[in-house]
Amino acid sequence: MMMPFKRQALVEFDGVDCADRCVLSGNQEAVYIAGQQAFFNYSTSKRITRPTNADDPTSGNKVLLLSVQNPLYPITTDVLYTVCNPVGSVLRIVIFKRNGIQAMVEYPSVENAQKAKLALNGADIYAGCCTLKIEYARPNKLNVIRNDNASWDYTKPFLLRREQGKGRQRQAILGEHPSNGYGQQCPLLPLPGKSRYRRSSDDVQEMISYPLLLPQTSSSSYLGHSSSSVAMVSGLHPAKMNCSRIFNLFCLYGNVEKVKFMKSVPGTALVEMGDEYAVDRAITHLNSIKVFGKRLGVCVSKQQAVIPSQVFDLADGSSSYQDFSLTRNNRFSLLQSCRNIIQPPAVVLHFYNAPPTLTHHQLHRLCTEHDVPDFIKFKVFDAKPSSKTMSGLLEFDNKTEAVEVLTVLNHHQIRIPNGSNPFTLKLCFSTSSHL
Repeated sequence: MMMPFKRQALVEFDGVDCADRCVLSGNQEAVYIAGQQAFFNYSTSKRITRPTNADDPTSGNKVLLLSVQNPLYPITTDVLYTVCNPVGSVLRIVIFKRNGIQAMVEYPSVENAQKAKLALNGADIYAGCCTLKIEYARPNKLNVIRNDNASWDYTKPFLLRREQGKGRQRQAILGEHPSNGYGQQCPLLPLPGKSRYRRSSDDVQEMISYPLLLPQTSSSSYLGHSSSSVAMVSGLHPAKMNCSRIFNLFCLYGNVEKVKFMKSVPGTALVEMGDEYAVDRAITHLNSIKVFGKRLGVCVSKQQAVIPSQVFDLADGSSSYQDFSLTRNNRFSLLQSCRNIIQPPAVVLHFYNAPPTLTHHQLHRLCTEHDVPDFIKFKVFDAKPSSKTMSGLLEFDNKTEAVEVLTVLNHHQIRIPNGSNPFTLKLCFSTSSHL
């Protein structure tokens, strides 16, 4: 059974002796899966159980549990309705965010749900990202109290509605991501080629048929996204936050163009990002988190751009305005964006691009010198002999400590003796829940 958000899996053998051999072999010789070393140990579970037999096409539930892996773009009820409804009439959708983005979709019958699971499991909502992992859910009916971006009951259209102009537009499955536009040549939701119960091409065409999508015009927009590429951030610590530290945090969710602190509103800054979708991701993952003892508020700004006016010095002596549009530390360029895995703040940080000689003692000293919380566990990934950098994981006592360390030490430059150029240490939130 796969646990994608923890990057773990459970494997059940016929007997204990088989499990013993697996663990022993894995400990004696390194095993690599897709270029990553896999570690084997015993589970506390005696057997793998699920609410239904997911491998049996004759069993199931009319409610599906959808896990969205690598969600680079916003997932709303509109998006999931457009994805799921062509397979069978959708009754209700509920989206929740625990370990990543998950949703439950209710169909009228088990047969509809089976058909949807067969057609959509393993498919990408957008090319190269937002991959669907589908299982049968435990509940057999969903309770929806309002119709909005996070939940919708399609049998009760008169529940509390969204603001005017943001209703269901049934136009969400794009071959490419929203910021690039889309058209006839873009692929739509490829079905997994190695599906065990894959049907013939004729069956699939009858099973799922999406309308032809037309290129966006100035009057049309991607449903549910913010109306500006500028985010307003409040609750910033007056002495410990500056433009660079805001960049260190927000660059995990999109390119950061400019940052400006507002002189008239202390502890508040405007962050201009690469597009509206980056603002959506930042709001989803950073709103209400704690940084340096203060809770951040992240929302869409009415401003359409950040203008460098009323520049002043912050408490640490740095400028209240900074332009990051040309920095190489932005991670959402065309070549880099496919490598990004959007993750909410977590207790484990993934570090990379570190000097190959870096030790955990040096990292401890780095935390002490910059007055940030120290990590409790340290793990280095095995690197290829030709690798010139090092990567690994750092675990902290809690999420807040990890956020503060990332805010301060992300993009910190580390010099090594006799080295011509410094190494730029890069940090991001890990998919691992613990070490």
